Amino acid sequence: MTDFYINIGDSTSFTKTVSESDVYQFAGITGDFSPNHVNRVYMEKSSYGRLMAHGALLVGFMSTVSTQMIAHSREAEETPVSVGYDKIRFLKPVFLGDTVTVAYTVTEIDTERRRSTAGIEVTNQDGDLVAVASHILQWVPNS
Repeated sequence: MTDFYINIGDSTSFTKTVSESDVYQFAGITGDFSPNHVNRVYMEKSSYGRLMAHGALLVGFMSTVSTQMIAHSREAEETPVSVGYDKIRFLKPVFLGDTVTVAYTVTEIDTERRRSTAGIEVTNQDGDLVAVASHILQWVPNS
C-alpha cells in the first residue's frame, strides 16, 4: 500500500466488438475517411482483404480503461488527468467484427511528481497482441 490513490499492479479492462458502425461513426467524427477504413472494394484488393479500424479508435478505448482506473481509485484530494500516451504501437490490424480487450495495469507511481504510469495491452479474440501503449496520469491538486 502506498500513500497514493492507486497501487502498482492495480488493473482494469474493457472488451468490445468493433462494428462497422463504430468505424464509420469514428470516421465521421474525426474526418478520417482513409480507404483503409471506409472503402471495402479498395481494401478487398489489398493484402489485408477487408476493412480495418482506425488506430486512433483503439486509443479511444485506451482512454476508456484509464477512466475506469480513475473510477476505481480511492477517493482523492487531487483530480487525475491524462497527460499522454507514450510508445503507442499498432502491432496488427483490428478488423471490423474483431473483439478487442484493452487491459490497463498500473506499473509505476511517482509520488513526488504526483504521476502514475500504466501499461496498456490490446488483444483480439484470438489472443493476439494488436496494440500497446504506456499511459500517464497526473494527479492535480483540487482548489
